[in-house]
Parts: sequence; C-alpha cells; structure tokens
Amino acid sequence: MTTTPSHRHWPTEGLSFGGDYNPEQWPRETWLEDVRLMNEAGVNIVTLGVFSWGTVELEEGQFDWSATDEIIELLWAHGIAIDLATPTAAPPSWLLTSHPEILPQDKDLIPQFPGARLGWCPSSPVFRDKSLTFVTELVNRYAHHPAVALWHVSNELGGGNGRCYCDVSARAFRHWLESKYSSIDALNSAWGSDFWGHRYGNFDQVHPPRGNEAQNPAAILDFDRFSSDELLGQFLAERDVIKSVDPNALVTTNFMVGPSQDVVNYPRWAEVVDVVANDHYTIPDDPHSAQDIAFSGDRSRGMSAGHGPWLLMEHSVSGGTWHRVNRSKAPRELIRNSLGHIARGSDGALFFQWRSSPSGAEQFFSGMVPHAGTDSKIWRETKELGGILQKLGDVAGSRVAPAEVAILFDDEAGWALTRGMKPRHGLSYGAEARKWHRALWEKNIPVDIIGPWADLTSYELVIVPTLHLVDDSSARNIESVVSNGGTVIVTYLSGVVDENDRIRPGGFPGAFSELLGTSTEEHFPLLDGETVHLDNGATATEWTELMRESADADVIARYASGPLAGYPAITRSKGDGEGAAWYVSASLDDDGVRSMIDEITQDRQITGLRVPEGVEAVRRHHAEVSFLFLTNHTSEPLSVEADGVELVTGTTTNGTLLVPAGEVRIVREES
Repeated sequence: MTTTPSHRHWPTEGLSFGGDYNPEQWPRETWLEDVRLMNEAGVNIVTLGVFSWGTVELEEGQFDWSATDEIIELLWAHGIAIDLATPTAAPPSWLLTSHPEILPQDKDLIPQFPGARLGWCPSSPVFRDKSLTFVTELVNRYAHHPAVALWHVSNELGGGNGRCYCDVSARAFRHWLESKYSSIDALNSAWGSDFWGHRYGNFDQVHPPRGNEAQNPAAILDFDRFSSDELLGQFLAERDVIKSVDPNALVTTNFMVGPSQDVVNYPRWAEVVDVVANDHYTIPDDPHSAQDIAFSGDRSRGMSAGHGPWLLMEHSVSGGTWHRVNRSKAPRELIRNSLGHIARGSDGALFFQWRSSPSGAEQFFSGMVPHAGTDSKIWRETKELGGILQKLGDVAGSRVAPAEVAILFDDEAGWALTRGMKPRHGLSYGAEARKWHRALWEKNIPVDIIGPWADLTSYELVIVPTLHLVDDSSARNIESVVSNGGTVIVTYLSGVVDENDRIRPGGFPGAFSELLGTSTEEHFPLLDGETVHLDNGATATEWTELMRESADADVIARYASGPLAGYPAITRSKGDGEGAAWYVSASLDDDGVRSMIDEITQDRQITGLRVPEGVEAVRRHHAEVSFLFLTNHTSEPLSVEADGVELVTGTTTNGTLLVPAGEVRIVREES
C-alpha cells in the first residue's frame, strides 16, 4: 500500500537518492558507465551543473550547450531525474579576468584571489548582471525538460563570500541602512554611536566594520544582517528568473546547517525556498557525531514549513578534505549516517559526489564511486543504501512524530554572541544548545529546534540556550509558555541585549528577569581550565554569574566553590500556576544538564520511546501507518520491543526485534 499523498510536490517518487554529478571532468565513455552504475545502485536523481559556468560559456556570450544537452538526455533515458544547478557559485575565468573588481574583499580590504569557490561580491552589480544573463540562457533552454525535477540555485551561498567589505559593499550597506532606519538620527540612536564619539552626520560617513573586532557591536550585527540579505537577494534574483519561465518550478538552494550559528540567516531564508535542503558533514574528531546528525536534522526540520519533509542535499560517503585530519567513515557508517537524517525528516539522501575527482582542490574527497572503483567498501555500501531506500518508499511524505520539547535557536543571537568584544572571547553559540539537545537525544525525547518567534503553544518544555539577543516580541512569546502552564529553561548569556545589540538595563538576563523572578549582577567568566562545583554535584566551566537572592525564585543549587561560593547558581520561579521558569547561570557539565532534564521531564511527564540505552529511536507518521527508526550505536546487538514489518530485512518482528551492533532497522507499524 502506497501512503504517499498523490498531490505531493517532490522531485522524485519515493525517497530521493543520488549526488552531485560532474560529467565535465570525465570522457564520454565514463558517462555511459556512470548511468549504468547509477541504475545498479538505485540512483533516481543527480545534481547537475553546479560548477559548469566556465565549461558552457567559454567566452562572454558564446554558449556551447552540446555536452549539457547530451548528458541530460542520457540521464533521462536511464530514468534519472535532475536537480539542475545555476552554476553561479563559480564565475568563469574570463569574467574574473575582465572584472577583477567582483572578487570579495576581507576586513583589511585584501581581495580574494581567483581559484576558489564563491569568488564574487554579493553586492556587485557586475556579477548580478553577468550571472543572471547565464541563468536566463540556462532556464530558457531547460525549464520544461521532463528530466528537470528540481532547480538548485548556486551552491552553499555564503560559504566563501559570506562577508565582503569592499567599497561596492560599503555603498550597498549604506543604502540598506538608509532603508532600515530612514534617518541618520535613528541609526545613531539604535547604534549608540556617541560612544567613542562615532556619531554620524549622514549615511555617507558609515563604513562596514573593517579591521579588528573593537567595533560597535550594533554596527557589526547590522552588517551581518545586511550580508545575509545581499546573498538572499542573489538567490531571489535567480529564483525569479526560473519562476518567470516556469511558475511551477520547484526551487531550492543548499543550506549548511551545522552545530553553531550559520553564515546567513537560514530560518528566514527557509520562508522563500520551495524545499528546505541541507548539506551536512560530520566532523572527524566530534565525539558526538551521531547526535550532531540528529541536531542538524532537527534544525532542518524546524525550518521546513509546518515541519514537513526536507532534503539532505549533500553529505559524505566517507572522508573529506576540509579538516586537519580527514578520517574515513568506518564500515556501515555511511548507511547509519544517511538513515539518521531520514529518521529526522529528510525525504532523501544525496551525496557529494557521485564519482571521486582525479584532480582539483577536492581530489581526495570521497565519492559514491571512489578512486578504488566498484571493488570497494564505499561502493558496496552505496548499493546497499540504494536498495534500502527503495524499500522505504512509503516513508516519503511522512512526518516526524510531534515533539513536546523545543530548543530555541537564532542565527542573529549567535552572531551577536560570538562577534565583537565580550567578557569571554571564543564562546560557542551552538555548544550550549547541543548540550541540552544531547541530554534529550539520549532519552529519545523528540525535539524541535526552532526560532524564538515560532509558535510555542504546543510545547510542554522550551529551552532557551545562550539566546544572547532577543527582541521584545520574542521575549513575550517565550513568557507565554509559562503563562500557558509550560516550563522554560533559560541559560546564562540569554536575553542580554535587544535587537540593536544594546544591553538591557537592570541586570542579566534583562529580557527574562521578570519571567525568572531573579537576575544577576555581574558576569563571572572562568579562566581556561578553571572548574567550579555546585552543591547539587554538578560542575561548571567557562561561565558563572553573580546571582541575586529573590523572594520570587527558589534556589535549586548554589555554587559550592570558586569566587561565587554560596551564591545561587540555578533557580526556579515561584508562581501560582503550573508553569515554571528555570535559570541556569553557569555552563554546566553534561551530567549537570542530564540531571536537570531528568527532573524536569519527569515532572512534566515528558517521555521518550522506551528502548535499551544506546539505541536511537525516532518515529515518522503517515495518517494510517508509522515507521519506527531504530539505530544501535553500541558494539553489541540489542533487542527492542517492536510490532510490525522490519523493512530492511522484510521480516515480521512479532513484538521483539534484534538490532545488530552499528545497524539501523526500520519497522513499519500499522495504526
């Protein structure tokens, strides 16, 4: 029985499987082998043309589409759909030679040299004009080709040009500021520019925050916002060209949602893409890489409208090339990682890339067809994964089970926390969010990671980790959780500044002091290697705060050592209703966070799926059927209570399922 809705607008039938394909790097005979192997592996879509601008438009205005025509027809003849990219991530050599001014410049006005990706200034009118000329030619030629199932605008926008400080960007920044503030007096007020005597007489006197970080933090924040908007403008311009030719086209761009704030404001961008698509690469020395996949998946799902399916556009089959040590994936890790994303709501697993490149900057980056060829671990597991995804076709279009817990995450808050001069430099915005997520992940409690402006009415527990910047509207939104009977956990460095990066007066965390019934007088960051103890057994590193005693909040734990010994460390608000607000003034260790999560989830009767420790369990739902994803992260086989048909092996579970060590099993459960 197929339960995928017939009206579903998605680039493939069932789950999508494939990867970036760069046929321009290979002779024609390899193309024939490629499509044969794609069919053998079950590939149903490839991303085509990401870096092909310079191979199609060899000189300005001279287009040779013959190779593109040929490969599109070849793929289509073999039943393979195409995610067709606008190749604007990599401007051709003739453009960089004739217009070197389009190269982005860093904070010291040093231009980026040609040869890398995204070598263009997002504010450059020259680049905008030349890129849209190419996109128009591309779209007019292929918009209505039956093979083109999805349009892929540029590639990882901001990944190499997230901030450009050149004079063209400076002029565009001034226009952006004038549009936002209308008057220079309004800008001076918002920025508090009288500090250091930097009051502006007109917008022409404003410059990007060049040089060191000893800049006005409000100016840095607005420049970050402007930079995100400029890149979004490029996406929208290309998208609009596509939609002008085919209004029904499905258009996306690949995000890079990771463990910290993003280079651009992805939650806001998500509102204008037809499909949220993400690139995710595990970090070789991350001891919690499985949870990193879950965290990224929960964020991607939170960005998808109504928390519907999203698409894993890229991840690696094995080793990469961007870290100091690029460790290859262990046997079975390829399959485990891919299904980890699908369990969290992705309706596919695509890779970079199809075939490993023999030359170029990423020649050692793994491919679905590796340098070793088909007699390899990678190819055998690629084929196996393709077969598994075909068996999971009915999963497509289903949704992850609703969550009772939300973690609030905002890129702008991350920018404000990590940029400019702070009491402690080098703080990570995402680290605290991941710590609380990990405690819930270990208990298999579903979590939505969403913005502080999102609808919070359905959540029993909302966690606010280091939300340094928050506007009044979002603060009220968070307060409403408690007034509606829910629980809120606010951590240190939250609510400190408003939307203009101006410190809220009266003590920290300013925006939430009334909600919490308490506040802190001073930040007491800890020195590197320094640890303090709390009287509940927890320890803290990096950050503590001098908290006031308050009749409106119960002290749950106090500092037992360090300069703040005896002062409150964790409090809980007193109130007449069922709701409660906790404040955590220190960067707790993992055990301290786990202990709090255990206590609060038990009190709120929030439970996870009951499985043995070490098994990750996630359920996806259709109206009449559900799919239970079980991943064994241990080195021993484990038995799990399950009732249905296990789709990987095709066997009936009869109430108990043995999940082998390091493997994933998916049980189809009839409602």
